[in-house]
Amino acid sequence: MRLVQVTDAHLHADTEARSRAGIPWRQFQQVLRAVTAEHPDIVIFTGDISQDESAGSYALAAQAMAALSCPWYWLPGNHDQLALMAAECPLVGEVDLGAWRMLLINTQVEGKPHGELGSERLAKLAEQLENDDRPTLIAMHHPPVDVGAVWMDAIGLQDREAFWDLLSNHSHVKIILFGHAHQAYAEHHRSGDATIDVYGCPAMADQFLPGAEHFAIDEASRPGYRVIDLAYSDAQGGEWQSWIERID
Repeated sequence: MRLVQVTDAHLHADTEARSRAGIPWRQFQQVLRAVTAEHPDIVIFTGDISQDESAGSYALAAQAMAALSCPWYWLPGNHDQLALMAAECPLVGEVDLGAWRMLLINTQVEGKPHGELGSERLAKLAEQLENDDRPTLIAMHHPPVDVGAVWMDAIGLQDREAFWDLLSNHSHVKIILFGHAHQAYAEHHRSGDATIDVYGCPAMADQFLPGAEHFAIDEASRPGYRVIDLAYSDAQGGEWQSWIERID
């Protein structure tokens, strides 16, 4: 099964509106054309769909995503409006991937750039993990790890220790996907007796400079997406390969 992650489109209702390093709507369309050529079985959009938080921006995104020849799902980022998203496409918390499954976690703290799960969301996640031991992929917006940029690490997932403490009891969690950081990232994260692959994804819009102490755009980098090929065998359990693709 081929899953493609896209993230951080930062769209405006005005399709000609500019960002710091391009026109988000044009970048969004270019990325989706490339994603379509990957022939994905499923696409996950990990937040920050909108920049202007308008109904029109979500309508643009949903109409474009609907042209994909596969199911797609989205979850909110710190810039997003949940009601406007849900009006265009329902927000779901779990997707059946056959031998695998995907959990979509809302890490948004309304009005704040950082992320947090809180006790209720953590309890819900614990329940989901206890009820099904299939290989599991978790998708979220905020990074649950430091990505190496001081300013970005300050606005990542704030209660990450509680998150990792929970996952240490569930070795069937294999992959975590996040957005927010506007850059490619990969880490083998040790959690209890298991190792979880943690992946960040280039934005569909502007890219952020890796390793920066303060906010900075990476003008040499390009929008992109992440491909994850999932497999399963009785002998090995869940298996996968993942890589980044960028548009010209």
